[in-house]
Amino acid sequence: MTARRSWIRYHEVRLRGFLPDGWTFGALVVAVLVMLPLMVVVVQALLSPAPEVWQHLWRTRLPDMLANTVVLLVGVGSGALLLGTGLAWLVTAYRFPGQRVFSWALVLPLAIPAYVLAYVFMVIFDTAGPVQYLLRLWLEGNVSLPPIRSRGGAILVMVLALYPYVYLLARAAFHEHATGTFHVARVLGASRTEAFFRVVLPMARPSLVAGLSLVLMEVLTEVGAVRFLNVPTLSDGIFRLWYDMVNREAAIRLAGLLLLFTFGGLVLERGLRGPRSYMQHTAVGYGIPQVPLSGMRKWAATLLCVLVLGAAFVLPVIQLLWWTGQTLGQQEIGLLLPIYWRYVRNTWFLATLAAVSAVGLAILLAYGVRLSRTSLTPLLARSVALGYAVPGAVLGLGVLLTLSWVDHRLNVVSRAVMGVSLGLLLTGSFVGLTYAYVVRFMAVAYGGVEASLEKVSAAMEDAARSLGSTRGRVLLDVHLPLIRAGTVTAALMVFVDVVKELPVTLMLRPFGYETLALWVWQEVSESLWENASFPALVIVITGLIPVIITNRLAHIGKISRNNADRRG
Repeated sequence: MTARRSWIRYHEVRLRGFLPDGWTFGALVVAVLVMLPLMVVVVQALLSPAPEVWQHLWRTRLPDMLANTVVLLVGVGSGALLLGTGLAWLVTAYRFPGQRVFSWALVLPLAIPAYVLAYVFMVIFDTAGPVQYLLRLWLEGNVSLPPIRSRGGAILVMVLALYPYVYLLARAAFHEHATGTFHVARVLGASRTEAFFRVVLPMARPSLVAGLSLVLMEVLTEVGAVRFLNVPTLSDGIFRLWYDMVNREAAIRLAGLLLLFTFGGLVLERGLRGPRSYMQHTAVGYGIPQVPLSGMRKWAATLLCVLVLGAAFVLPVIQLLWWTGQTLGQQEIGLLLPIYWRYVRNTWFLATLAAVSAVGLAILLAYGVRLSRTSLTPLLARSVALGYAVPGAVLGLGVLLTLSWVDHRLNVVSRAVMGVSLGLLLTGSFVGLTYAYVVRFMAVAYGGVEASLEKVSAAMEDAARSLGSTRGRVLLDVHLPLIRAGTVTAALMVFVDVVKELPVTLMLRPFGYETLALWVWQEVSESLWENASFPALVIVITGLIPVIITNRLAHIGKISRNNADRRG
């Protein structure tokens, strides 16, 4: 009898170690829900190849959309990599007039979405715009600049809007570079330029590849900028097929093709990072020794930073402020304020709802991974990053297909049980839109929560558990207060991303519900430039929040490293 009880207890222990507990099961459910829309698109694209649809697409716009997508990926990726890396090296390794200000100010263009910058540049530099008008007036001739509504114009706009991704990570990598390795290269006779290309740049490759991958993801997901500048891409094609042509099958096939680009980019990123180790073993300190520039070189460095910052941030902000002032001056402010406030309120409500939902689910997912006894949970948790990598048009289509299937099944059940149809409960509702936002930005929320949770010692949790606290009580009383800063930062990041998000909102918003991004889209589509200035300006001001936080964190990290070096 004793042997039988021991056998049962032994297998009960083994079964508890194999089966997930409630927290682990909850984390698995969150990960599956995030991945579900992407899996739906893949399954739909694979189950019905529809060769006649591909033939029709190839005969019409597909070659042009493919060519534009590839050209933008190569052009914007190369331009952002060169500009971001060059500026990061300039402000890190040299001293010149304004260097300290430009070091943080060059991140400011990150607050301006590409579609806002595209619409401002389109108005300013188009053939009928003020720049070309003044050129013709001053030169008294038929002078014209290259067309802004072209591939070249789209590349220019998106490079200026997206280079801060590379700049931020490259600047951090250069600040963290071991001083000893740079000195060794210099002692061996290498110039600063040679040491940069042969020592510093190879060691910074993981950061540069990470920044480049973010740029390429943004290029794939961009819809507003390419539509405004008349450069149709695969992402824009999904919208045209779904809304303009109401061709569901073709849109699904195009979404599947765009997913291939995304997964190919992720594989390429891993390949570019390579298998080598980039760890630096040194006790000399961090940072590249700065050298003051002299003569024309220092003014050339200042002029370069002024031109980039002026074109990417100062010029569009001034233009938006001018248009906003004209709009408020020409119309009755009392009539405009209720309209403006309604759009702002709608946007902030959606952003708050999405931020709270994403961070709440991210906490559940991160805590479930922390408690998990299986290797499957961390793998699924890492897979939630795919939502951020997938273009918004594809994600919106996947959510639409998923929610419409659920609504159809609910209506079948309701008609069978109650004899009435419930209609579309999820599709085109706040629930569906919030779900799409959570899938899109779960990687942002999870990254912030996980990074903070990893800093909490397991000993604190063990002490609380030994005093009789449940895991839920440990999460509320121990973990949440300790990860509050990381959680608030993650929520702010999600909030701002939702404010700027255009493709997902355009596809899934409730009928008649308008946001700031949709306001810009509609007004620019109707060539009402001045009317689009106020919502664009609010988006830019809101986008400054994560830029300020990022710069502040980078500054604190630099001070901490310097203090550590002094103590060493």
